[in-house]
Amino acid sequence: MHALLALIKRLDPFVARVLKPLVVVLSLAVAVLMVSGIVSRELLGQPLLGLEEVVLTSVMWLYMLGAALASRDRTHLSGDFIQVITQNESTKARMRFVATLISLLMAIVFAIWSFSLIRWGFERQQSTAALRIPLYVAQSSLFVCSVLMVFYAIRDALSDALALGDGGKA
Repeated sequence: MHALLALIKRLDPFVARVLKPLVVVLSLAVAVLMVSGIVSRELLGQPLLGLEEVVLTSVMWLYMLGAALASRDRTHLSGDFIQVITQNESTKARMRFVATLISLLMAIVFAIWSFSLIRWGFERQQSTAALRIPLYVAQSSLFVCSVLMVFYAIRDALSDALALGDGGKA
């Protein structure tokens, strides 16, 4: 368990070095594309053909990579009411571990589902109307994100399991 956790912690900085700049670039790209679309439509009176398709694909990747970063930092939304109910560290640790196991299970289900979606997208060869961007380009963001969420949920489950062994103090 310690070895796997150590491996994940060694891989994490490399994943973060890829994710963080991608999120920044995608954020800037979406902002520039949206402003370009508004300027083109309102000032020039001519919409940019296919712009919405590029924005949609970029936004899908932006949102999904942002979700992966939230999983990495453990800042995703949670309904953690146990902190309010009890001050017992052992109870908090057990409930955190249960919540992490549920998150891990859901991330695995999401990864399986999103892989099926991509496979279906490759079989159907559907694409956007104007620029003919294959739909699996945007759909693959779901799979990449879910794999990253599984990666971080495994890390969190291992950390929480070790914390249980320490009486909830780690």
